[in-house]
Amino acid sequence: MPNDQATADFSTKPTLTGERVILRPFVEDDLDTFRAAVADPEVARLTGSPVDDAPDEERMRSWYGSRNAQTDRLDLAVVDRASGACVGEVVLNDWDPDNRNCNFRTLLTAAGRDRGLGTEAVRLVVGYGFESLDLHRISLEVFAFNPRARRVYEKVGFVVEGVLRQVLRDGDDWVDATVMAILAPEWAAHRGHPERRDS
Repeated sequence: MPNDQATADFSTKPTLTGERVILRPFVEDDLDTFRAAVADPEVARLTGSPVDDAPDEERMRSWYGSRNAQTDRLDLAVVDRASGACVGEVVLNDWDPDNRNCNFRTLLTAAGRDRGLGTEAVRLVVGYGFESLDLHRISLEVFAFNPRARRVYEKVGFVVEGVLRQVLRDGDDWVDATVMAILAPEWAAHRGHPERRDS
């Protein structure tokens, strides 16, 4: 049985450049973006984070200050090339080396939404996961009240696998989460552009 674990090197934190975004390791100035993000009720809602559990300054500095040293996950800042500003993050985490699987999550501030930055950022990090880390499967969960994010994931090639029913309390309502994933052979066939596969 081949040792597939040796091919994934999460200790390397790349800089990935697209037309609209740059994904890069975190720098201290990025903290301003995430201070604003954790204070934004809409960001908290879309990520399913309890509003009253926002990290304090010390926890945030510790968390983002340690991301570049992690050897079992990849956290990268999303930078808007037009403004040079950090507008969010993309993350490959929950690595399962035996099965070459990772979870994916992202956070974009209001300044990073509705301009195609998220779609390009997802394509860049997913492509890196398959092409440089030799992952076989990347999965995620998206809440039912976030159709914008689901559409981005579908555009990149994530496929719906099922629904986790009433997984999140949202005020007086219960919200479902859709489980989605993309596999290495699917990525190889369309490279994040499933609509072009037949062309």
